Amino acid sequence: MLKYILKRLLMVILVVVGVAVIIFTIMYFTPGDPVQIVLGGGYTQEQYLEMKAKLGLDQPFLMQLLNFLKQIFINLDLGTSYLDGTSVMHELLIRFPQTLIIAAVCCVLQVAVAVPLGITAAVHQGKFVDRLCMVVALISISLPAFWFAMMLMLIFSLHLGILPSFYQGGWTSYVLPCVANCLTGLGGMARQTRSQMLEVIRSDYVTTARAKGVSERAILYKHALPNALIPVITSAGTHFGAALGGTVIIETVFSIPGIGYYMRTAIANRDLPVVRGGVTLLAFLFCIVMLLVDLAYAYVDPRIKAQYENSSKKRIKKIKPVVAKEA
Repeated sequence: MLKYILKRLLMVILVVVGVAVIIFTIMYFTPGDPVQIVLGGGYTQEQYLEMKAKLGLDQPFLMQLLNFLKQIFINLDLGTSYLDGTSVMHELLIRFPQTLIIAAVCCVLQVAVAVPLGITAAVHQGKFVDRLCMVVALISISLPAFWFAMMLMLIFSLHLGILPSFYQGGWTSYVLPCVANCLTGLGGMARQTRSQMLEVIRSDYVTTARAKGVSERAILYKHALPNALIPVITSAGTHFGAALGGTVIIETVFSIPGIGYYMRTAIANRDLPVVRGGVTLLAFLFCIVMLLVDLAYAYVDPRIKAQYENSSKKRIKKIKPVVAKEA
């Protein structure tokens, strides 16, 4: 298991380097002049050239790329914002808790609602309850997140006055954003849980358990559900990692000062260090989340853990004869 983790960490480094190169290239060739945005209006040619040299934008593409990679992976620095001169790493860390809270709460809500919904639909396959659960899942997939967010704001903030319509710092500021953001992933997870449960319920060991007189509740939650959770864990981890990447729409609608809102503003203002550093950091966080998802597989399904251990033992057996022969 340890060798597997080390191998995945090496892959994470390669992925992050690739993402850094891609985002740098995209932002380099994107139309727009950051120097003009920084200077505003009424500048001379000498001021323009001086600012361009100060920002390092007068160098060729490959030199800028190498300096960017050196800054991130050797100096561990995401750069400085063009607009306000603040550290990108510092600003991202300040805004990270808001995005983390939304991502974590949304993930918990999705699992808490989608998994029971999928199990209920699978148990009552072809019946009215099954169709009702799938209609609810289909509606959640079809509704746009920004429209649902504005409807929640209209009802609970404007008409009822129960919850705030924008970020005020308290826990109530997260209720509407979390509910609106968890809607889109809920339907897909429920449908996936249903399909996996149907496949597992038809398995031979479930039929054997029923023949032995095991209760239906024990069959569902003790035998069937753990074997159906692998795709569900993958879906939950993917949604959580994507939410960490910045819930841009939700944070914009509710004016939440999170990573998504910060990066959207940076893209509009051509603040290249913020966009490049932010995307690179989020790619790293997403890779770490997916690594934790893979490790969760071994916890849920002992067969996967046994595969990791057997593969490492086979490697050791292959190495021993070679060592003995050399001795």
